[in-house]
Amino acid sequence: MENIKDSVLYRFMAVDDLEDVMKVEHESFTIPWSREAFYNEIENNQFAFYLVAELDGRIAGYCGVWLVLDEAHITNVAVLPNFRGKGIGLTLMEKMLKLAQEHGAKTATLEVRVSNLPAQSMYRKLGFQEGGIRKRYYTDNQEDALIMWVTINE
Repeated sequence: MENIKDSVLYRFMAVDDLEDVMKVEHESFTIPWSREAFYNEIENNQFAFYLVAELDGRIAGYCGVWLVLDEAHITNVAVLPNFRGKGIGLTLMEKMLKLAQEHGAKTATLEVRVSNLPAQSMYRKLGFQEGGIRKRYYTDNQEDALIMWVTINE
């Protein structure tokens, strides 16, 4: 059987992707972003860039970033549950960090739930390190967020 990673197409998110993106969003987060939020990100936010991972014509995951001056802020990363652990999230992040670097970003940052150890492990593989805690960052259960940083362009 072929490696699933070889079948994934990575590309910029388009408005036509939003129905599938919302499925990923709702299966990944307790407080999902709205369709309108994604629409505004890709159509109106000059600082925002979003990539999708497409598999057999369907969106299996996505990643977003805001590029402001020399900093990349990863807004969200999500992969459908049945495709997690197959390298899709890692590849999305690698491609996003490369895009950020090409746009002049020197560092990248993100927040992740303190309980989300699989995501933290993935971020560490990319060189992210702990930078602090945002107390009660997540409004659904008041969980803290771990702030992570990586230098991507020295």
